[in-house]
Amino acid sequence: MKRLSIKDLIPGMQIAEDVFTYNDQLILSKGVILTDKSIMRLEFYSISNVKVEDELVFEMPIEKESSYAERVRSSKSFQEFKQHFDQSVDHFHDLMNDIVERNTPIDTNALLSETLNLLTTSEGNINVFDMLHNMRQYDDSTYAHCLNVALICNVFARWLRFSEEDSNLATLCGLLHDIGKIMIPDSIIKKPAPLTDQEFSIIKTHPLEGYQILRNQDISDHIKNAALMHHERCDGSGYPLGLVGNKIDRFAKIVSITDVYDAMTSARVYRGPLCPFKVIELFEAEGLQKYDTKYVLTFLECVVNTYLLNRVRLSNGVEGEIVFINKSVLSRPVIKSGDTFIDLSLDKELGIQSLI
Repeated sequence: MKRLSIKDLIPGMQIAEDVFTYNDQLILSKGVILTDKSIMRLEFYSISNVKVEDELVFEMPIEKESSYAERVRSSKSFQEFKQHFDQSVDHFHDLMNDIVERNTPIDTNALLSETLNLLTTSEGNINVFDMLHNMRQYDDSTYAHCLNVALICNVFARWLRFSEEDSNLATLCGLLHDIGKIMIPDSIIKKPAPLTDQEFSIIKTHPLEGYQILRNQDISDHIKNAALMHHERCDGSGYPLGLVGNKIDRFAKIVSITDVYDAMTSARVYRGPLCPFKVIELFEAEGLQKYDTKYVLTFLECVVNTYLLNRVRLSNGVEGEIVFINKSVLSRPVIKSGDTFIDLSLDKELGIQSLI
């Protein structure tokens, strides 16, 4: 392990410790393999030096003619992540069905170990968003969605500076939050059209179904509450109990945010995945009263920063790179296109159409 100046960093080096801004915001996690993008992120936040491992690791060759997303998808890390992710989904499918059908005891240590191994595969926690985003063309099952939410919950908990124990607990809450959906007919879950009022009423039973499945398991009450309360909202507009802010389990509040973010940025049978910035805009417009402010603002600011220096396509077809985050309007950053800087917070006619 050695400490190097930012100017001496090169793609392929591996970060040896978590890197934070001066106000304790996580920039890069221990284990991240540096790319041009991540080195520029460190420069953007005026980080002067970091610790790196002694050995150089070449995981992601940089080809100027390819987009960042193409480099992610062609990297060894992504291929390994996708392979392990698919295997974990298959295993989780079998496990969840055993829990529901046979009341099999839940081994939280085994569940957690398999999930955390995926984070190791993904080059470090901060990069899990790159990995998941580049799998968004696939319509995800309930099982894949739960695994996505578990991974994002783990990263989110670290952004909140939770202890390792609480970070692991948040991960398990995400993993098991939708177990009640197994009780909902596939004809409703996978319906390629808007649900009828009756069908939506059936969907809304899944939190109670999940709680009933987990109620007698020897697991943390927070996990049971996350299954029951992840559709509750702080303003009382959620379901199934219409709880208000101080009545909702804090881990359920975390799962509620990651659940919505993952669901909206994933493909569905009736639509493709939404651009993360469109989802962030919806959170800003509609979600600040519905979610715990200290959680949702941290999540939005940190998730936006994971896309700093990504190339994007704007609604007018112009392509550029995200170079500055407007903290007052997180969904509308500054884009550099050639020699031109476009401040989306000032030009309301434009928006980010997609990441490229």
